[in-house]
Parts: sequence; structure tokens; C-alpha cells
Amino acid sequence: MGNHLTDMAPTASFLPHFQALHVVVIGLDSAGKTSLLYRLKFKEFVQSVPTKGFNTEKIRVPLGGSRSITFQVWDVGGQEKLRPLWRSYTRRTDGLVFVVDATEAERLEEAKVELHRISRASDNQGVPVLVLANKQDQPGALSAAEVEKRLAVGELAAAPLTHVQGCSAVDGLGLQPGLERLYGMILKRKKTVRTGKKRR
Repeated sequence: MGNHLTDMAPTASFLPHFQALHVVVIGLDSAGKTSLLYRLKFKEFVQSVPTKGFNTEKIRVPLGGSRSITFQVWDVGGQEKLRPLWRSYTRRTDGLVFVVDATEAERLEEAKVELHRISRASDNQGVPVLVLANKQDQPGALSAAEVEKRLAVGELAAAPLTHVQGCSAVDGLGLQPGLERLYGMILKRKKTVRTGKKRR
């Protein structure tokens, strides 16, 4: 399902003004990023193939009552040769979603390196980060707390605006609270930025 236009990175012109929050989903290959995207979009598990470039979908997330928020979600391939492209997609994003396979403890060090590298990028300073510890439906999956520890999430530059959430693309477990938390962090950052501008 991957789009092969790997050089077609998002810009502000893709987003209707104030209508959708721009969120980029990244992570190592086979972490389940695209399956999570389609679970959110279609409310069912969709078996996907490795993403060769990117997928993008507009996702509406209910917030309780009649309220909802719309995310324009970009899911970018996680193969090693595609990771240098991540920065093109995360530029000026409202939030980062970093997906890890919680059953592959042996790849968490690699994931840690990539998470810290992308969060240190100048364009991403202070951008809220939601880490999704995917595949919680499978035996042996590490807990969100263990994933948080192994990824050293507390050492990220945006540590006050980070959250680690256990989830499953198969049954949707954890996705709603995770995205609600991300939305709250994005609002907090926007408020901080506005306050800073007023003080100048």
C-alpha cells in the first residue's frame, strides 16, 4: 500500500488552515506503523506490506461528546535506506508518533538511536512525541514502562511532552488514549509558543 513518491514531503500547503493537525508516524521497519494507520482509519485490522515511501490518511478521533479532532497522518517507511528521508516529513509537524515492536527487544537499541536522532533534529526541537509500544496482543511483548526505559525517553529534548503508550494494531487497544494524550501535548506546546511570542 506504500506510495513510491518518496520525495513528496508534506508542506504547509497540504493542510487546510486550522482544520487538521499534522502528525508523522515513523519507526523501524516491521513495527506495524501502516497497520496502526489503517486500524485508525477503517476501525479494523488490515494486513499491510512494507511501505516503500509513504501513506497518508486523514483520521478523525472522537474526544468525547460531539467533539473530535482531525489528524492528517503521514506514515513513512522505516527501512534503513528510507530513514534519512524522515526529516523531510517531520519538518514543521505538530506531533511525532514513533512506533516500536514491543516483541522485538533485540531491536530496541536500534530504535532508541533513531528516536533520539530524529528528536534532536533542529526542526523537531520541542515537538511532542508519542511512542507506541505496538503488538501488546502478542505473548512476550514488553510493557510500555519497559519500552520507555529501554528507549531512554526521559532523555529526549522534548521529555516534558512525551508519552509511551502500549497498543495493538490488531484490536485497537491503547490507540484512543494515546492519540488523546498526543492531542493534549500538541495543545500545550501551541499555547507555550503563543505565550512566548506575546512576551517578545
